[in-house]
Amino acid sequence: MKTTILIHCPDQSGIISAVTAFIHRQGGNIIYLDQHVDKEADVFFMRLESDFERNLPDIANFNKEFDATLALPYQMQWSHHLDDVKPKMAVFVSKYNHCLYDLLSRYKSGELLVEIPFIVSNHNDLTYIAEQFEIPFYHIPVTKETKNIAENEQLDYLKKYKVDFIVLARYMQIVTNKIINEYPNRIINIHHSFLPAFAGAKPYHAAFGRGVKIIGATSHYVTEELDAGPIIEQDVTAVSHSHTITDFIAKGRDLEKIVLSRAVQLHVKRKTMVYNNKTVIFS
Repeated sequence: MKTTILIHCPDQSGIISAVTAFIHRQGGNIIYLDQHVDKEADVFFMRLESDFERNLPDIANFNKEFDATLALPYQMQWSHHLDDVKPKMAVFVSKYNHCLYDLLSRYKSGELLVEIPFIVSNHNDLTYIAEQFEIPFYHIPVTKETKNIAENEQLDYLKKYKVDFIVLARYMQIVTNKIINEYPNRIINIHHSFLPAFAGAKPYHAAFGRGVKIIGATSHYVTEELDAGPIIEQDVTAVSHSHTITDFIAKGRDLEKIVLSRAVQLHVKRKTMVYNNKTVIFS
């Protein structure tokens, strides 16, 4: 059995040796360890993978003892994850299909190690994709008048299927605190990197009009402040005067699906930690 432990706490001496000694006493073999210290905030971050192949611990007792001997003395915020447990990922989408196809293809090929209990959309347009991949699809229309009812219905499905995190694969609706508060740092969004310079419905047209030389995409966790959550992954590609608006859109969509898939993989592999609206991304 392999496990991953994520830790952040006030920086102080002896943390690494205390944690590694604890794992050794529990019969585990450390196969990966990475750490980072935020000097300005004086905060220590660590990601540690252990293999308990020959000494399977009782998880409840392991966690209880870790709390007592390490978490409390060092004031740790920590989490413990079993690597053979696939997280449940719900996908929210509207009409654009490029990010959805990319995620589902990676899921189907075994590259993305998650369960996808359902896809939800405010439109019916992409029902055929869900059918193609044999995943339940729920159409929940959203209007200004029905948004509260729609989010209640979404929450019902999220709780029914015990969803661990949500991916907004070009879901063109604002997610409110009703859902955000239930999934803090567990809702992943993708957008073009033009914000705030090229906000609005047609960012690629605006960028084209300004003659930009690079376009990009950003994936981030969703917070109450629109498109201002902790950034997980970004990328850019070059463009020039020879490219048309159609080229901009095609290049941008390629980036969007790649950046989103990278961000989802980082989250699934427990390589992201959020602190003060920023992320620590482990290699």
